[in-house]
Formats: sequence, C-alpha cells, structure tokens
Amino acid sequence: MDMFAIDRRRLRVTGVDEAGRGPLAGPVAVAAVILDPRRRLRGLDDSKKLTRAQREALYPRIVERALAWHVEMVPVEEIDRLNILHATLEGMRRCILALGPQVELVRIDGNAVPRALPCLVEAVVGGDALEPAIMAASILAKVARDRLMCALHEEHQHYGFDVHKGYPTPAHLAALAEHGPCPHHRRSFAPVREAFARSREAVPA
Repeated sequence: MDMFAIDRRRLRVTGVDEAGRGPLAGPVAVAAVILDPRRRLRGLDDSKKLTRAQREALYPRIVERALAWHVEMVPVEEIDRLNILHATLEGMRRCILALGPQVELVRIDGNAVPRALPCLVEAVVGGDALEPAIMAASILAKVARDRLMCALHEEHQHYGFDVHKGYPTPAHLAALAEHGPCPHHRRSFAPVREAFARSREAVPA
C-alpha cells in the first residue's frame, strides 16, 4: 500500500477538450477550464448535444464563473506540419500550461494526453458527457472556433465557412473543387491536397 498516494478526489479538476479535428479548413481549437465548485453552472453538456443558441448562452456564463479558462487556436500551418493529432495535443499542452500552477488534475476527453506536463493527467473516453469541466471546455472550444470560421467567411465567402465551419460537406467539397483551396485550408488533408494539385495543373504553363 502506498502511504503517500494522492487522493484525486481532493484535487482541483481542469477539463480539456477540442473542437475542429475533422474539418478541411481553419484551426483546431482547444480549451481548458477550471470550474468554481461554489458557482454552479446549469445546462452544461457535451457541446455536440447542445444547440448553437444554448452554447452561445453558456459561453459567457462559463467565462464569468470559472476559476480559470483558456482557449488556444492551433493554426493550419501547424496542423499541416505536425498532423492533426499532434497539433491537437500541442494545443492541449499550451492550454494547460497557460493556466499555471493552479492546475492540479487534468482530465482530457479522449484516449490520448500530451507529454511532459507538470501535473497529473487523465484521459477520459467520453469525458465530455461525464465531467462538467470537460463539458465547459468543449463549449468554449466549439463557440470560439465557430465564431472564427464565421469571421473567415467574410474573407472567403464562396466556401460557406459560416454554414459548415470547414467540415467536408458536399457543398464545401463542391466549392473546393470549383475554387481550389484558400490559405485557411489544411493541405495535409487529402481532399484539399487533391484540389490543390488540380488547381496547379489547371494553371497555364
């Protein structure tokens, strides 16, 4: 028996989640949240189970009531250089470090965790349906990324980023085929890579 074992139930939980691993365009967003146990937040859930209006309503309440929070955007260039998994893990690492020494126990949605962190870390499969701090992080990440994709739509309106947020919908794939990729597309993703190759072939020598 380990006399010095840490009782994790007594540790402050930092929830971490991401939004935007699957899209063909835009950054991957990662959020970390430490909830205040004295300030309850009703309505928390996995962001995917909430409507846009519910997420938007919860976002300012989480920001105002949390003990600490941070959102990190990992840009397309880094996704293409590292691959989406390692870019996401790097975003998680930055989020956790940004919260500083107040982080005691990190719970991350999924089955992978960043390395070399100065705190205890747990991977929780399905954590965005189990751990309130992860639910809060999933909402911050989703809302922050959706807002950014709507802003990118203003620069590149023919792709429809405001509707599909960069995911590979039929409309997005059709726009990609017609217009080729823009600087915000992830060129390491096969549909974008193929569209880029076609656009280069179409340029007269």
